[in-house]
Amino acid sequence: MLWNKARRSDHVLDTRESSSPRSGINRKIAAGMGIAALAAIGLLGKDLLPHDTPEDDRSRAFVESILGDTEEAWTQLLEPLGQAYPNPSLTLFDNGVVSGCGFASSAIGPFYCTADQQIFLDLTFFDEMARQYSVVGDFAQAYIIAHEVGHHVQNVLGLTKPLDDALDARQSVDGDGGLHVRGELQADCLAGVWAQHAQQRLNWLEPGDIEAALHAATVFGDDYLQRNQTAALLPETFTHGTSAQRMHWFNVGFTQGRLDQCDTFAAEPL
Repeated sequence: MLWNKARRSDHVLDTRESSSPRSGINRKIAAGMGIAALAAIGLLGKDLLPHDTPEDDRSRAFVESILGDTEEAWTQLLEPLGQAYPNPSLTLFDNGVVSGCGFASSAIGPFYCTADQQIFLDLTFFDEMARQYSVVGDFAQAYIIAHEVGHHVQNVLGLTKPLDDALDARQSVDGDGGLHVRGELQADCLAGVWAQHAQQRLNWLEPGDIEAALHAATVFGDDYLQRNQTAALLPETFTHGTSAQRMHWFNVGFTQGRLDQCDTFAAEPL
C-alpha cells in the first residue's frame, strides 16, 4: 500500500509516552483533562516531551495519512447529500485513555466514542494483530482505522437510529443478526466504500492488500474469535458479525462504492 500518497491529517492527537507534540498536542491534552485524568492514563510523573523513534514517526505518519484520506473521501462523498463532513479526531494512546465515553484500557482495541466524535487507538493493537492472528500489512491496519471512521460517518448521518432507539429502550441488541451486529457490519461496508474511492483517487493499493484486509475481517469475526478462544460457538452473544458477514459487507462497500448499498439494518439475510 503506497500510503505516502495521501494527505496527512492534522487531527491526530498523540498522547503516547514516546511521542513529541507535533502540534503541541500533549500540552493541549494536559490542559484539558486535569490531574485525575492524567493519572489515569499514566502521564503524571513522566517526561511529556521525549523524542520520537523512527518507528514512532512512521507509525504516526501512517495513521495521519489514512485519517487524512478518509477526510478527503467522506467530504466528497457527503457533499452531494448536502451534508458537511465534520472531521473526527484520532487519539493515539498507551495502556489506557479517558474519553467522553469513560475510561478504556488498550485491551478493548480501537474504538470510536460518539460523545466526543473521536477515535481512540493504541498502536500496540496492530502488533497483537500480527502476533496472535498473523494479520499483517498496511492495508489491513488501514481497514481497522476506516472501520472506526465508518462509525463516525454513521453518527454524522444518523444511520444507526434503529440501534440507538433500541438501546434507549433498553432492548436486547446482541446476537447473530441483532442490531449491534448490523451496526458493525455497516461500518465494515463504509470502510469498503472509502477503500474504493481512495483507490480511484490515489491508485495506491498493491497486490495482496485487499486479501490482507479480508483476512483481518475474517479473524475478527465473532465465530472465528469464539472458536479460537473457547472452542464454543455462542451466536446469541455475537456483536460484530461472523467472518463471512464481515468479509461480505466490506466487499459490498468496496465493489459498489455507494452509501446506499450499506443499509445492513434492512438487509435480509445478512
